[in-house]
Amino acid sequence: MKTAAFARRLSFSLLLLSAAGPAFAAGSAATSAAQPVADNPARHPAFTVRVVGKGQPMLLIPGLTCPGAVWDETVAHYQRRYQCHIISLAGFGGAAAAAPLADPLLPAVRDQLLAYIKTQQLSRPTIVGHSLGGFLALALSAAQPEAIGPLVIVDSLPFLAAIQSPAATVETARPMAEQLRQQMKQGHQSAATQRQMVAGLVTDTARQAQLMRWGSASDAPTVAQAMYDMYTIDLRNDIARIQQPVLVLGAWAAYAQYGSTKESTRAIFTRQYARLPQARIEMSEAGRHFLMYDDTAWFLAQADAFLKQPAVARK
Repeated sequence: MKTAAFARRLSFSLLLLSAAGPAFAAGSAATSAAQPVADNPARHPAFTVRVVGKGQPMLLIPGLTCPGAVWDETVAHYQRRYQCHIISLAGFGGAAAAAPLADPLLPAVRDQLLAYIKTQQLSRPTIVGHSLGGFLALALSAAQPEAIGPLVIVDSLPFLAAIQSPAATVETARPMAEQLRQQMKQGHQSAATQRQMVAGLVTDTARQAQLMRWGSASDAPTVAQAMYDMYTIDLRNDIARIQQPVLVLGAWAAYAQYGSTKESTRAIFTRQYARLPQARIEMSEAGRHFLMYDDTAWFLAQADAFLKQPAVARK
């Protein structure tokens, strides 16, 4: 197996996370839940929220450059059982960028999300996060495990820089991350290159076109900063504080041409989540990075079975 080539490709695809545009120029049974108190968006300039459905609270956090609409099918599935709080991050998918842009950005988003959970009186909400959203879900739970419910992590890892080198540290990753941040702010890629990249993330051509539109509408400095944070924040030790049940869903099929197997990709996930032994890791047979698009039935079946487990429902 061409391990090095596979690792580089996997890292690159996860780096892209959602789409290529100017930004890449370079359950348990529903129970009655308290209705949200009046929200004040000024308290959380890093994101907006749309609330749909009734039941136990569920936060859905999208990945890089994607708005909350990436969860539309998932919300349709869960809104009869959950009160879905659909997050759209500032600067992604056409949403206005926050001004000033926080540096670091993701810890600021994490803290604003935790404040939102508190002010909205959400009791241990389930968190569903894709890619960068999965990273934020881990950060939320590691920071305040008592405030967070079960986690569904969709193709995301605690430390992006360690895909290629498990021995990577924040300090060793920082020079490359800074170079990447500057390139993402200033460079530009051809439409053909963008299409090739997005094709590695999702199979359906209509979905590919949508991801490219979202990427093109995203704010390049915001995306560059978010990507820099993903490369320079290492949650591998922090996740040991997580007390909640965690379901991790991974993708590998897009990397088969580089020598990947389901087992070799699972090993990467297992290594990164080693400090979180209660995590359950499942690998899709055919889905690419956007598992909720590429392997929808499997994704929902896995999430449903996990959320219905008595140990999860009690959290």
